Amino acid sequence: MNTEQKKKSLLNHPLLQLLKHNKGNPRTLILMEPLWGIPYNLITPFATLYMYSQGVTDVQIGLILSIAMVVQVLFSFFGGILTDKLGRKFTTMMGDFFGWSVACLIWSISNNFWLFLIAMLFNCFEQINQTAWYCLLIEDAEPKDLLGIYTWVNIGGLIAIFFAPISGLLINSFTVIPVIRVLYLVFSVNMLIKVAVTFRYCKETRQGKIRMAETKDTSLLHMLYEYKELIPKVLKDKEVMKVLAVSVILYITNMVSTNFFSLYVTQWLGIESRYLAFFPILNAAVMLIFMIGIQHKLELVKFRIPMWVGLALYAIAVILLILAPVGNMLFVIIYVFIVVVAGALVMPRKDTLIQLSINAEERARINALIMSFTIAFSSPFGYFAGWLSSIDRRLPFAFAFALFLAAFIIVGRIRDPEFSK
Repeated sequence: MNTEQKKKSLLNHPLLQLLKHNKGNPRTLILMEPLWGIPYNLITPFATLYMYSQGVTDVQIGLILSIAMVVQVLFSFFGGILTDKLGRKFTTMMGDFFGWSVACLIWSISNNFWLFLIAMLFNCFEQINQTAWYCLLIEDAEPKDLLGIYTWVNIGGLIAIFFAPISGLLINSFTVIPVIRVLYLVFSVNMLIKVAVTFRYCKETRQGKIRMAETKDTSLLHMLYEYKELIPKVLKDKEVMKVLAVSVILYITNMVSTNFFSLYVTQWLGIESRYLAFFPILNAAVMLIFMIGIQHKLELVKFRIPMWVGLALYAIAVILLILAPVGNMLFVIIYVFIVVVAGALVMPRKDTLIQLSINAEERARINALIMSFTIAFSSPFGYFAGWLSSIDRRLPFAFAFALFLAAFIIVGRIRDPEFSK
């Protein structure tokens, strides 16, 4: 294949064609993702270590997570109402401003348990953003394009990870605390830029305009009261509840990985903290190869099969991490590699199944309820994981292994969406 043919083949790639034809909100939001993804992925490997280095204990870290989750339930609950009342676009902007820009500014000056807790509570505004952002992203798109759109969202964040060595090199020269302070400040400015771009280039969705008109003269309290009819409908929908159960499990296991992986590899396995920045690079490289080269070829495969494979890989990965010998980097690299492939198989399909399982006319409020239920059911496990880690840093990952097995069983009972057949 000559250069011209390779170029033509690349331009005809299904993901590029999807981005070409999905103009407007999907394209804008996807292209903006690195504004969030670059600083987020620079900071994430060191966020827990940043707290720990300033005297915040394992149990306090877990307590912060659990308190924040309780507040997130409240924010998520109101997220659907505000998304309908104020519109998808404005609510997304509000969530980005308070949930990320203000939160990151506080994180940049935090030096004790209480400031970290306040920053995390402001970050809870991001739960309002979640509901509105997903609606803004996919409401005007074709259902058959959802898997591709969610794949692009993941790719947008992954590209940013290749900047991760910068934080590792800086930390090696200046230590964790001053470097992470500056990165949080950069994160705050980036999110202000994201708010401005959303204001300028995004448009309210068709369903968003309908819901704004319908709720114009309805008070927030009355809209809250209407949940009494909507909640039973959601709870009685077996397909929604199955997907919700998987969502809860993945939320808990992601929380364990995000908040205790860095402590585990540095404090238990004895790997130097400067290497933490290189694990996300491996993550991004493998994920991009998988999503660009393989993901679109699995679109005709039933959702359950890739999700089964992904959950099995997750379970294998945590066992490898638990069994990793002290100081052995190879086991950690293999763990990261397997987790990446598992995430590429599971996460876009989980998000797609949620959107295809709910009533499109009530997307905002049902999404908000799903997020509320997910966080509510997950909230005790932040403290629980911190308590397990304080006993033995391997225990949170043993707990995650049991959860992946439970998710594997639940996925077997989920009905595949019609268009995937």
